[in-house]
Amino acid sequence: MSEALEILKKYWKHDNFRPLQNDIIDTVLSGKDAFALLPTGGGKSICFQVPAMINKGMCLVVSPLVALMKDQVANLQSRDIKAIALTGGIKSNEMIDLLDNCQFGNYKFLYLSPERLQSDWIMERIKNLDINLIAIDEAHCVSQWGHDFRPAYLKISKLKTHFPTVPFLALTASATPRVREDIINDLALEKPVLYQQSFSRKNIAYMVFEAEDKLFKIEQILKKNPQPSIIYVRNRKSCLEISSHLQSLGFKSTFYHGGLTTKVKDKNMQLWMEEKAQVIVATNAFGMGIDKANVKTVIHIQLPENMENYYQEAGRAGRNGEKAFAVLLSSPSDSIQAENQFVKNLADKDFLNAVYRKLNTYFQIAYGEGIDEKFSFNLNHFCIKYNFPVLKTYNAIQFLDRQGILTMTQEFSAKISLQFIITSKEVLRYLSLNPHDEEIMLAILRTYPGVYEMETAFNSALIAKKSNKTEKQVLNVLDKLHEKQIIDFHSKNNDASLTFNEIREDERTISRVSKYLEKQNDLKRAQLKSVLHYVKEDNTCKSKLILAYFGEKDSDNCGICSYCIAKKPKSKDLKSLSNKIIALLENEELSSRDLQNRLNTSSDTLIFVLQELLANEQIAVQANNTYILKS
Repeated sequence: MSEALEILKKYWKHDNFRPLQNDIIDTVLSGKDAFALLPTGGGKSICFQVPAMINKGMCLVVSPLVALMKDQVANLQSRDIKAIALTGGIKSNEMIDLLDNCQFGNYKFLYLSPERLQSDWIMERIKNLDINLIAIDEAHCVSQWGHDFRPAYLKISKLKTHFPTVPFLALTASATPRVREDIINDLALEKPVLYQQSFSRKNIAYMVFEAEDKLFKIEQILKKNPQPSIIYVRNRKSCLEISSHLQSLGFKSTFYHGGLTTKVKDKNMQLWMEEKAQVIVATNAFGMGIDKANVKTVIHIQLPENMENYYQEAGRAGRNGEKAFAVLLSSPSDSIQAENQFVKNLADKDFLNAVYRKLNTYFQIAYGEGIDEKFSFNLNHFCIKYNFPVLKTYNAIQFLDRQGILTMTQEFSAKISLQFIITSKEVLRYLSLNPHDEEIMLAILRTYPGVYEMETAFNSALIAKKSNKTEKQVLNVLDKLHEKQIIDFHSKNNDASLTFNEIREDERTISRVSKYLEKQNDLKRAQLKSVLHYVKEDNTCKSKLILAYFGEKDSDNCGICSYCIAKKPKSKDLKSLSNKIIALLENEELSSRDLQNRLNTSSDTLIFVLQELLANEQIAVQANNTYILKS
């Protein structure tokens, strides 16, 4: 047994590698650069985690997704593998401690965002680490033609000068031919071995249906296929509404979106994972790290933003290899709605500048300050305060996130503000009578000296850390003080957090990144055009359309998508053809070409009928590819 397989069995409890995984692992273990293009569910993380465990030293993983980094670190730690993630919002002194742990604590994995590599002092510390492999996840982010371009990815190639003998492994689940070329060039990969799994998912039937009443169509689909299903919707309101509607029809349904608390997310996820709910209705916040093999149906109610996202979300169906369905429901008004959401709400430079300035005002960040500051954020409240359109503002903030200026993380939290409404003398009297609350209250008073004069924004996690208490204990004390009318205490729900990765420089900051803005806007327009082509093109196999988008031009019709099903002859005609084939084979053995010439039928129809006859064991195929009747 190979050492790689032993590691796989020991830590991941798998008996075999998935296709290409072992080859990729062997390549990086031999010290060569590699580029792995593995579609969703292909097991990309194993390709760098296993070789990193074999070699001495640690693996540096560059990833743009905070949630994915946290998820992978937690997953590794659950397997007793030492891993650290340097995400946004970590103060410099904490960062120094974490990097010390990497250097002296026998850690195997260091995850960090590409923006972190732009800090000279962090790069200096990383240069001194014993790195055995550099893995670049979501490698398509290096390309200006990729759907998630991040300029910070262009700086990753600098690692080559510091680690010239360390292999680079670039990984992505979706890249067009143009993006693949950019990945190799912009990451400075040296003669990389390219591993590409076909984007073909032969067991997924891609279906596009025009439906005026989408809810009725969903009901029909779910009744026909009662196995686990995902329904993707565009917004959080639709999650609850559609899930409630399905429940009223007797389906066991739950929902998932970024505005739920972690507790509710986990609860709803478990209901679906344990199949106590057949359906989970979700926004695109759902899916990262989800690996449920027996999903039968993935339904999109509205048009996706681009084919990359659609392919990944649709690809969550049928990972067990059994037949599954990726259904996209379309109505005549969808293209107008998509145009309004994805194109008409794109931010220009002036709007981007306005949003960035107001964000700094909103969080009271002074010019030249703000780096590594983290804030709870409610998008709707921000837009109401400054009279900004919500979708356009979201797109502007998302662009700032992808440029590394800030990091937006969808997470539910409560924004707290408080003010002491009794004198300091009375507070001291309270402390003398309630010594158990002293550490928390002193931490509040030392951290927020103006808390007597005005309502003050309050960070419960910070106070918990300073007082060596849990966050729950801090909140319990606040409730008690509020009840005793010692403080005025307000809590407001937030559905995201923003971490500022740079100091505030207003126009200078925006001017630096605005050169990428128009190119990204053009790309979004082109991507939506590709989605509309996929939906409206009714003379081509849907699987072929997807494969062609990703550069696979010479594929055959899949035989199971909505186009191929519509083109199949009626069962009466198939029965007639089947009888004719049997009659011919009674006299002699014939190849498929012989049969086609004699029967004057299309190759697709002939192959379909032959497959049916083989499956029913009425005929057999011989070594010379001729068909005979089975006795």
